[in-house]
Amino acid sequence: MGGLWIPLEVLAALLAAVALLTGAVVARRRWLSRGLGTFDCSLRTVEGSLGKGWRLGVARYEADRIEWFRVFSVRVRASRVLRRGDVVVQGRRYPHGPEAFSVMAGAVVLRCCDRGRFVELAMSDQASTGFASWLEAAPPGQNVSVA
Repeated sequence: MGGLWIPLEVLAALLAAVALLTGAVVARRRWLSRGLGTFDCSLRTVEGSLGKGWRLGVARYEADRIEWFRVFSVRVRASRVLRRGDVVVQGRRYPHGPEAFSVMAGAVVLRCCDRGRFVELAMSDQASTGFASWLEAAPPGQNVSVA
């Protein structure tokens, strides 16, 4: 009878670990979304892969940068930081084909260049308008390009 308790204890420990991890992800998401200036934003850094490479995330405006956080993570630091002076919007399009299932419904994809590196951001139409306004509101002397 004593041998039966060990697998049950291991199973209970695994369930407790999954519950704690899920709680941490949910608490982190609430913490990120608590302030003003956050919006849902998917990010892709792989060029030319139809519908692949998209990561769901939450972006948050700061004074001169946008901090991007992965949704399914417990990390409290931003996974990617986009500085206003380094981002150039090269184009805007709507997702098509399998890509439409990889991003949020109704998203707009902004093709950008961040310090010479390819990056695409998928966000709602309202968030893309806010993103363009944030870029255009750069202090005098910064070269900002919005397509």
